[in-house]
Amino acid sequence: MSLSLQEQLLKAGLGDKKKAQKINKDKRKKNKIARTQKKVVVDEAKLSVEKQLAEKKERDRALSLSAKEEAEKKAIVYQIKQLVTMNQIEDFQGEITFNFTDGSKIKRLQVSEKIQSMLQRGKLAIAKEGDGYAIIPMQAAEKILERDENNTVVYTEHSNKNEAATEEDDWYADFKVPDDLMW
Repeated sequence: MSLSLQEQLLKAGLGDKKKAQKINKDKRKKNKIARTQKKVVVDEAKLSVEKQLAEKKERDRALSLSAKEEAEKKAIVYQIKQLVTMNQIEDFQGEITFNFTDGSKIKRLQVSEKIQSMLQRGKLAIAKEGDGYAIIPMQAAEKILERDENNTVVYTEHSNKNEAATEEDDWYADFKVPDDLMW
């Protein structure tokens, strides 16, 4: 068996037992203190790494959320564009000027008499298509407004007031207005 240096020195009589025990005790205390300090340092490093990982996850989550929102916006824009192109009425050109507002600007479209009547009654709507405008059925306009309330869709709401006014004016229907009447 091999003896430690300390045991060999004690056998040779170069040291005493009490002194050796005191040295061993001090050595164990130093080792214990060093181990606890090392754990604290390791714990701080772990905490720092965990904090960095949590921050990275939060940044990734925010980026993912913004990318998802951006993709949803693009999908809605595409759906609106598709609704307009699929439902637009091609042959609406005519001689009658139909005025409507786009935000704060007054715009004009040359439409036929039939289209003008349908626009005024709320059967058709005007949607912005690129730089121009398209005339679409009211059902398509409502679907567009469901997807995006801020989208430019111009329409005339057909209300019950107009129906009530036409009912009141119906009793005049029996009386014909002469063509040559001048006011």
